[in-house]
Parts: sequence; C-alpha cells; structure tokens
Amino acid sequence: MRYLTSGESHGPQLTVIIEGVPANLEINVEDINEQMFKRQGGYGRGRRMQIEKDTVEIVSGVRNGYTLGSPITLVVKNDDFTHWRNIMGADPISDEHRENMKRVITKPRPGHADLIGGMKYNHRDLRNVLERSSARETAARVAVGAVSKILLKQLDIEFYSRVVEIGGVKDQGLYDLETIKNGVDKNDVRVIDESIAQDMRDKIDEAKKAGDTLGGVVQVVVEGLPVGIGSYVHYDRKLDGRIAQGVVSINAFKGVSFGEGFNAAEKPGSQIQDEILYDETNGYYRGSNHLGGFEGGMSNGMPIIVNGVMKPIPTLYKPLNSVDINTKESFKASIERSDSSAVPAASVVVENVVAFEIAKALLEEFQSNHIEQLQDQIKERRLLNIEY
Repeated sequence: MRYLTSGESHGPQLTVIIEGVPANLEINVEDINEQMFKRQGGYGRGRRMQIEKDTVEIVSGVRNGYTLGSPITLVVKNDDFTHWRNIMGADPISDEHRENMKRVITKPRPGHADLIGGMKYNHRDLRNVLERSSARETAARVAVGAVSKILLKQLDIEFYSRVVEIGGVKDQGLYDLETIKNGVDKNDVRVIDESIAQDMRDKIDEAKKAGDTLGGVVQVVVEGLPVGIGSYVHYDRKLDGRIAQGVVSINAFKGVSFGEGFNAAEKPGSQIQDEILYDETNGYYRGSNHLGGFEGGMSNGMPIIVNGVMKPIPTLYKPLNSVDINTKESFKASIERSDSSAVPAASVVVENVVAFEIAKALLEEFQSNHIEQLQDQIKERRLLNIEY
C-alpha cells in the first residue's frame, strides 16, 4: 500500500492516489469527511479554517460504495482558489504580469522551509516553496489515513488520539482505553482532563495576543493490532521505526516516542520491561505497557501508544528577523495566515498518519487481494497468540 499527494496550499485542489487497498472494502465518503472535519477543528485555528470546508470527492477506485482493488483517487477542492487564480494559476503569464505579481515572497520565515527550499530548487519567489511545504498538505494525508482506518476497522483495530500538553500545560492523568475513547472529543482542545482545558485555551489566547504560537504533545492509541506486525530481522521493517518516520514527516513535528518514551531514561529496567503473562482465553499478554506495544520492532499484542512532539508553528504575527533574498537587507519575516496553535488538529493528523503506517504493514504481512482474504488471515494470526 502506498500513496502520492499533489497540490499547493492555495492551488485549485489537493489530489491523492492510493494504491494497494484490497477489493470489496465498503467505503463511505462521509467516514472520510468526518476525519477531514476533525482536522479543521480545535481551539487556536486561524481564519482559513472558516474559509475552507474540506470535503473529499472519490473519483476512481470505488464503484457503488466498494473498492475495486485498483488505485483510489481522492480530490479535496480549495474553495479559496477563486481569490488566488491569478497568483497560483497554471497558465503562462507575461513578463510584465510577473514583475507586478502580488504576494511575491522574498523574506523567508525562520523555522520554515522557505529559505532552504528556495536555495535547493533555485526559486526567487519563495511562494513556490511555502505553497507546497504548507501544512495544508496534511489534509491529503488525513484523507489517506481515513481510508486506512476504514480498512482497519474491518479488522477490529481501533484508533484514539488526544492532546497531552499545550504550551507547558500538561495532562498528568493515567487513563484506561475506555476513558480515552470516550473523552477525546468532549472539548475543543481534545484533552481528557477537562479541568485543564480552559488553562490550555488561556495559554493559546495569551500567545495569540502576543503574536506568538504554541506547540505541544499529542498521543495516539491503537487497540486490537495482532502480534508480530513488523520485523526484528531488518531495520527498515521495524514497525515502530516506520511509525516514527511517519510522525516526524508531519509538518512541525520534532520528536516521537512510544509508551513511557523519554521517561524510560529515568527509571531502572525493572520498572520499564513489561512482564509476560498467559491465560487460556487471551493467550500471551503483558502485565504493563511501558514499551507502548512494541518489542523488537514488532507489535506484541498490547495497545500501541505513540507520542508526538509538535514545535510552535513558525509563522508568527509578531515576526522574527530575517533577510530579504534579493537585497540581503534585514527585515521582519513575511506573514501568512496561520494558527496560534494547531496541536488539537495535529492530534487528528498524527492519528491518521499512524493508521496508514499500520495498514501498510498489515498489507505487507498478509495476502490482501480482497478484504475477506485479509480478515481470514488476521483471524488466524490472533489464534496463534493463544495456541503458540
């Protein structure tokens, strides 16, 4: 299973082609749009989320509600393109028009791809960089993850995501799966402990008033993944490694951990390793889940716990110092429409990115020409955990 996205932030549309989805999987576009809607929500989002109403159109690979086994194409139209047609259109323009082009960017933003992207691809208008490096592309990745989650739900694999921290305000609670499942969407910061939700909002408001931005920590929990997905044999087949790469490839994500994560550095091994237990009904299981569901790069049957660290968004309304690439003079960096904090929305993005990586690993592990074939093999793998 693989996918390719295309499209610019203010271009006419985002396009996704997904290859490798089994045939006979029932697909309802509203299930995809539900994830798209969640990505646009959350406290701290900017005005653009009021302009764009991201909805997906399926244009290939699905017939009468069921996948064909052929590539699936998804399209997300940009409603705001009508205001950007002369700037972002594909048609050639005259030299005079080019010289008078509006919204040309020559002042790169610190922390963004602007300057290095311009150097790498020899662009003198840095809009050519920021239009593609924008987090707008994550809308396409959420659409891919939504398809992956539809597939995984048919295999009894469920996903939950939540916010753990925003701007230093932390949720210190330890929660069971049921609490996380029922608590993530009760407030607009997607935090389980509702007593700190307002503290997070206040922190975001303070940053917005100061022209600043905030990052945070999000967590994804995956329940129901059978044992042995991934591999200890080759470095590039370790499932936790693949998930880590997927998470840090998301705009603004700078760190990822599993289970206890970096807290493991502070504790002895006796408090970190998960003891192995067995019963005749469930087979092998662990007495704890400090390792986040992984051993040796493979799933061990416990819930997968992924933690991601998001840096503050680099577009500031109180911009930092930069240098004009034409004059080499010092200026304040360019300002594009942006969010004060996108951590709640980012938790949805991470959830869907993790979903794709897990779906991809499962489809590599098992024969999967059609969904019925895949379901039978997953059932056999679950029995192995009891009978081994």
